[in-house]
Amino acid sequence: MKVGGDYFRTIWLCSDGCSVEIIDQTKLPHEFSIVKLNSMKEAIHAIYSMQVRGAPLVGVTGAYGFWLALKEDASDINLKSSYDLLLKARPTAVNLRWALDRITNLVHGLGVSERANAALIEANSIANEDVNNCRAIGKNGLLIIDTISKNKDREIVNILTHCNAGWLATVDYGTALSPIYTAHDSGIGVHVWVDETRPRNQGASLTAWELGQHGIPHTVISDNTGGHLMQKGLVDLCITGTDRTTAVGDVCNKIGTYLKALAAKDNFIPFYVALPYSTIDWTISDGVSEIDIEERDQEEVTHMIGRNSIGKIEKIQLTPDGTSAANFAFDVTPSRLVTGLITERGVCSANREGLLNLYPENRMEE
Repeated sequence: MKVGGDYFRTIWLCSDGCSVEIIDQTKLPHEFSIVKLNSMKEAIHAIYSMQVRGAPLVGVTGAYGFWLALKEDASDINLKSSYDLLLKARPTAVNLRWALDRITNLVHGLGVSERANAALIEANSIANEDVNNCRAIGKNGLLIIDTISKNKDREIVNILTHCNAGWLATVDYGTALSPIYTAHDSGIGVHVWVDETRPRNQGASLTAWELGQHGIPHTVISDNTGGHLMQKGLVDLCITGTDRTTAVGDVCNKIGTYLKALAAKDNFIPFYVALPYSTIDWTISDGVSEIDIEERDQEEVTHMIGRNSIGKIEKIQLTPDGTSAANFAFDVTPSRLVTGLITERGVCSANREGLLNLYPENRMEE
């Protein structure tokens, strides 16, 4: 995607070939800042602090972090310890484990001197694969938006999304936003309702920023507004991303997604989830009982960061002194509330058979 007319990915190998650079998403939307990651420790910090976030991008960052670790020490002991440390940085997003497993399986049988270079090649491959998958998600989701547009006699299609599942959540293009970008670029009129996504405000800070960079009409709304808009007929379609999707189509995504799915169901509005295959966890079948939900620092709820009237970035406290807060980062939307899953291979029903029709190679693993 482009920022100020220049093309960027969210993560890339530095020209020196010894480190990677990322867009620091904690500084957006008020500052566009690039940070260099020189070590596994810095990659872990980037993931945990949410300088990078979004399941696909977390996976790619973990892959590069693994390479940085093996570049320093490719012994069997460090291979195992680095895997464990990286995995703890973001336990919910299954893409991280998937990427780390890919590199582990590749380098385990190699000599110590070969491991780092092989890990780098694989990390680059994972990054490029993500770009291609997200581009394909856009093309497959375009058909859904185009159908709605035709049914509305080419009036504007109003799409509601939650959190950020655009190119900032991936290496490029995005998941939930990729069909929107593709539709806009194809000449279809779209408008996006952007949930602010408390407590970290990924919608207000990130989704609104990147939609603005691309010139797509959008409106930020408080998280509690979506149901009202649906009742008033102002939402044609919901599309979100996902950090983990079970083998039966349950979707674990940013906290608040479940409530939007309930409202969409009650108002007969299609609710789609966009994802690459790396986000599917074939090992679990009940998202509510089997997915451990990450709990983050309560200060994310009690405080907020923003730009004041004189342009200074500052943190302010929202709650009374001594008030505690719960900060569950994700919730699970049962598959019965999901109209369909938009993947790089096509669109399917949110159930086991739908997923297996797109990914038949996993029938052997049942």
